[in-house]
Amino acid sequence: MKNREAEQNKQVTFNKVKSSRNDPLPSWNDGQAKQAILDFIKKVTDPRNAQFVPTEGRIAVFDNDGTLWTEQPCYTQMAFLLDRIEDLAPQHPEWKEEQPFKALLERDLKTALSGGLKEISEMIMVTHAGMTTTEFDKLVMEWISKALHPTFGKLYSECVFLPMLEVLEYFKSNGFRNYIVSGGGIEFIRPWSKAIYGIPPSQVIGSSIKTQYKVVDGNPQLQRLPEINFIDDKDGKPVGIFSNIGQQPVVAFGNSDGDIQMLEWVTSREPSLGIIIKHDDAQREWSYTKETLQGKLDQALIMAPDKNWIITSMKNDWKTIFPFID
Repeated sequence: MKNREAEQNKQVTFNKVKSSRNDPLPSWNDGQAKQAILDFIKKVTDPRNAQFVPTEGRIAVFDNDGTLWTEQPCYTQMAFLLDRIEDLAPQHPEWKEEQPFKALLERDLKTALSGGLKEISEMIMVTHAGMTTTEFDKLVMEWISKALHPTFGKLYSECVFLPMLEVLEYFKSNGFRNYIVSGGGIEFIRPWSKAIYGIPPSQVIGSSIKTQYKVVDGNPQLQRLPEINFIDDKDGKPVGIFSNIGQQPVVAFGNSDGDIQMLEWVTSREPSLGIIIKHDDAQREWSYTKETLQGKLDQALIMAPDKNWIITSMKNDWKTIFPFID
């Protein structure tokens, strides 16, 4: 019964999309960003247009954190990691003095993340490994069905951007395959991606840890090992896309400097569309570019004009941000 209720809760966000032929993007204000999306879809789906793209070539890739849902005051997977650290802390009294665990227990993210990739990897190994893939899926599903965002008091699964849900549905209805390409963990996103975004697990690309096939008591299992397999960020994003899809997408949405290489690669072909979501709405969400622990947007903004990437202002281009706000 609990699993059914959790599934219903997770379906709420995706079912909030209310588009029509007259306006497939009703949560977008009229402007350059919205028109660029509409114009692109029109030309690539028209067989009479020189830039027509056959259905098999219609691939769109989307960063997740900060692009499809909010990434402040910390990444959602980091919130999951923090809760896991608290759950495991009684078994590790040494964490009270050891970094980065001491900082995590004190919710001091600046200190916890100061060690860079090495310490982040250590946190992931301790909290995400040492179990089967089935056990980890269950852990994630239980957490995301009840964990609340600290600012909005809503489920994290509700803190998605309604304008982007409309984009996902608009592209899908026009023959596109939508892929999530995230620096976050692929195994963290896959259990709920279809319910929240309408994107099946097979169309999620992300960072991963190594797994090992084992037979335990006659039962075949995939065990999660404490070892990084792939980091899907920066130059890892185009590599991950090609490794998983074997094709160059025609559309890329991102929001940070971590998406530069993905945007560069995708928009190096014609036709193509590259869009950057800029967080500049302190009233309804957050306003940040350079000064942030996550989602830094600096070089991508500088590069955008020369690369013809469209900057989407959350403040000016979106009528509403979250599904829970009418």
